[in-house]
Amino acid sequence: MAYNFNSVTVLVVDDNIPMLQITKSLLLTFGVGNVLTAKDGEAAFELFQRYDPDLIITDWMMRPMDGITLAKKIRRDKTAKNPYVPIILMTGFSEKHRIFEARDEGITEILVKPFKARDLYKRLFQIIEKPRQFVRSENFFGPDRRRNNGEYQGPRRRQEDVAKMFPEGRVEMSHATKKDLENARKHLDEVRSKAGIAENEEITITDYNIEVDFVEAKDDDDNNNE
Repeated sequence: MAYNFNSVTVLVVDDNIPMLQITKSLLLTFGVGNVLTAKDGEAAFELFQRYDPDLIITDWMMRPMDGITLAKKIRRDKTAKNPYVPIILMTGFSEKHRIFEARDEGITEILVKPFKARDLYKRLFQIIEKPRQFVRSENFFGPDRRRNNGEYQGPRRRQEDVAKMFPEGRVEMSHATKKDLENARKHLDEVRSKAGIAENEEITITDYNIEVDFVEAKDDDDNNNE
């Protein structure tokens, strides 16, 4: 099922410029109406405060402010415009302790690099179809760290903000217009040219096949035995 992303604003944060441009182009092909970009967490927080995006997609390892620190600031800073904004973290790490670290700082979804277009779309789908209600406790504020495990009995949670992202609901066909697609293809061609990538060479390579659910992340010992 496709969605109408035309009224959605997404902020993409990555210090790797080709990766930043690729992610932006993929979002355009999905029909996202407005894509903001930043090269580090500090610049991203300024854009977040100014434009109040509906979704943030950020890399983990950046300087001077990385993606985890950005998420922590958004979730805990009293001046943050919308501490409930969904945050997708892009990372090359898949070890269980890394996943749990991200979860504990309020990350909504994990997207492991390298990834294909369908992987990014899957994360968007997760946020829409299975929004994580928010938990506020003495030591934590962020999306519920559990999935599909019954009614939560603790502090009050909310998920209305995610529903507001898509006021027009589902649509049968993608709203990525021909112009959007043409611009995205041109953008990808520019990325190939600047990065020295041949036309017949894929930019986004094999799917990593890691479960989105935090509790099913691989154990560190399992990784060491592979």
